[in-house]
Amino acid sequence: MRQPSYLYLLKSGELEKRVLQLKEMLKDCVLCPHQCQVNRTAGEKGYCKTLENAVVSGAEPHFGEEKELVGDWGSGTIFFSHCNLKCVFCQNYEISYCGLGEEIDAHKLADLMLMLQRRRCHNINLVSPSHIIPQIVEAILIAANKGLQIPIVYNSNGYDLTDSLKFLDGIVDIYLPDLKFADDEKAYRYMGVKNYYTIAKEAIKEMYHQVGSVKADENDIAYQGLMIRHLVLPENLADTDKIMNFIAKELSKDTYVNIMAQYYPEHKAYSYPELSRGITKQEYRQAVSAAKAAGLQRLTHSL
Repeated sequence: MRQPSYLYLLKSGELEKRVLQLKEMLKDCVLCPHQCQVNRTAGEKGYCKTLENAVVSGAEPHFGEEKELVGDWGSGTIFFSHCNLKCVFCQNYEISYCGLGEEIDAHKLADLMLMLQRRRCHNINLVSPSHIIPQIVEAILIAANKGLQIPIVYNSNGYDLTDSLKFLDGIVDIYLPDLKFADDEKAYRYMGVKNYYTIAKEAIKEMYHQVGSVKADENDIAYQGLMIRHLVLPENLADTDKIMNFIAKELSKDTYVNIMAQYYPEHKAYSYPELSRGITKQEYRQAVSAAKAAGLQRLTHSL
């Protein structure tokens, strides 16, 4: 079995060094693009409403992810509560908006990682991790010292700060970001954050720089690389064609892209007529055609 990259940093002492650097950042938090500058160690809450400990809503082998992550035994998903977006169509708003979950320290988070490894999961899949990078890296350090040796998947919404991602170079094996919108104004209207596309593009470029295209073992289980998800929206609100052209031209035509068809109105979506219905088969076909026209060669889709 190929050794995950973080084990090399563990041996060199670099992993512990990064933990110390990241924990200091919690005292003046600029981990994500919101740049709240709150002292989370002193009980000050910023946009994400998360303090010194992570809040976890669940941890289990998950079989609904991409087949290259799931294999026979599932992807070891850990679902973190809260989010740095406020999507009007959020399908997990009880977790993302309301913060449903249990607060746990880094030692308990490490125990969850080890539990998932014992259950033979192929990887540790960190869902919505952008606001708790210090806690995650500390947990990986603790778990690695106790025998963790499966790949780390960073499963984010794409609204990540490049400077923070650089701390994860050599720690994260697989990046799994969303790329939701290709227009900053539309992103602000439907997700409530500024400069989403501008920021997400740079974040995903950094992810690609770190891990490159997907690499898989003899069983077709991914152990390294970038995997991008894109949710098709009604009326091409996400500007799918623009997104596919960005991926092909500024990353690689070999980039793994999952074109997702499972949009349905949820949360506040019915307040926006254009989002108040699911997508049509024709809209989905057009999205897949846009990806093929851009020259992308590693597509996952339901056609």
